[in-house]
Amino acid sequence: MHISIHKKIRVGFFIAFTAIIGASVVSYLIAKNLMHNASRLQHAVEVSKRLEHISRHLKDAEAAIRGFNITHQQEFLHPSMTERSNLIEKEYRKLRQIIDDPPQQKNLDTLKQLLDIKYGQLVNGAADPNQEISVKEGELAMDLIDLKMQDMIDIEEVQLTEKSRLFQFFSNLWIPVVFIISLIAIIIGIYSYVTLNREFRLQLHIESRMRSYQRELQENINLLNKSNQELEQFAYVASHDLQEPLRKISTFSDRLLLKYRDEIPPEAGQLIDRMVSAVGRMRVLINDLLIFSRAGRITPETIAQVDLNELLHDVLGDLEVPLHEKKGTVQQDHLPVIEGIDTGLHQLFQNILSNSIKFANPERSLEIAITGQILSGRDAGVPSEKKADEKYIRIRVQDNGIGFDQAYADRIFLIFQRLHGVSEYKGTGIGLAICKKIVEAHQGYISAESIPGAGAAFIITLPLKQLRED
Repeated sequence: MHISIHKKIRVGFFIAFTAIIGASVVSYLIAKNLMHNASRLQHAVEVSKRLEHISRHLKDAEAAIRGFNITHQQEFLHPSMTERSNLIEKEYRKLRQIIDDPPQQKNLDTLKQLLDIKYGQLVNGAADPNQEISVKEGELAMDLIDLKMQDMIDIEEVQLTEKSRLFQFFSNLWIPVVFIISLIAIIIGIYSYVTLNREFRLQLHIESRMRSYQRELQENINLLNKSNQELEQFAYVASHDLQEPLRKISTFSDRLLLKYRDEIPPEAGQLIDRMVSAVGRMRVLINDLLIFSRAGRITPETIAQVDLNELLHDVLGDLEVPLHEKKGTVQQDHLPVIEGIDTGLHQLFQNILSNSIKFANPERSLEIAITGQILSGRDAGVPSEKKADEKYIRIRVQDNGIGFDQAYADRIFLIFQRLHGVSEYKGTGIGLAICKKIVEAHQGYISAESIPGAGAAFIITLPLKQLRED
């Protein structure tokens, strides 16, 4: 499966960004663990220092009691045992404030009980120096206090060792992980840079080629416009040049028949009549070709507001006589005002309605229904997405004529395409081709539907406003 360059770049940047975020998270966790470990170390040092202060104050008090018992000098009782007990109590409170571990708090409670006992022993020892039992009890209490303090120090050291081991593990893992992530990010960055550089150069090359193609296309368009103008001029001149010999043939034929009809054989008269008829058909064909060459010419200057109701009224006025001959009736919906060329749209509907009149069913009166429906470009089936929200008018011209086989629905819009012989129905096979050219020049669409013997319908879709192409 092919993956586009843009998708690869997006995936690459996503991976690099994720890697950088991952490295940042790992670094944050390591830094956080380091700070926590430093905090634990400071905590252990602080606990050890406070316990050492308590132990030192107790030993000083114990030494003072022993000196007093030996010498009976009051200097050893300054400061007093109460003051010394208060100093030890102060250190204990500071220790209580910095310890939040439940096992250590239980040890603190036990230490507090031992210190209270020791306080009593110190006060009693200072009051009665001859109590040997008090001294022995003091030594035992001091040993218990030392053991409890050592237990607390051991717990702090165990916790510090665990934290240090965990920190060491993360530290050893962090260096290769961050290195690998950084290496991946660097590789992806280099790959993205190379890819973007290559894409940029390719884009420059494409833009250069596009400009070259646009210049060539504009030159071809100019040549095509020039060729079309020359072709139209040629068609116009050729039609006038062809009309002149046809007029002479027609004039000389009329004079010949007028002057020598009684002298020429009947067979010769028939041949002259056929010649005159052929000249008439040739003149109609030349006029139709001239109309076809001019049809579809539309410029912004020639666009105007066209009331389709008034236009159809004029067209039906022009076709009043042949419509009356077919005993035809026309039913018409109210149609909107659209932008377009009045003469072109007049030619469009005149050809469509003339076609319905020409191919009327001789066994019944002609009925023509003209209906209109305003739709969006999306609902009208317009293929361009830019025109999906534009407004269109779909006009349906339905008759009850002889109809045609649906297999020929596209063929009838080609020039010189006829479904019937000239002897059956007059015409040059250009009328519907002119209709298609006019509709497409108005950025519209035309199609046909029919059932043989039941009639035909021409569907014309035109925009309400002529859209300027970028």
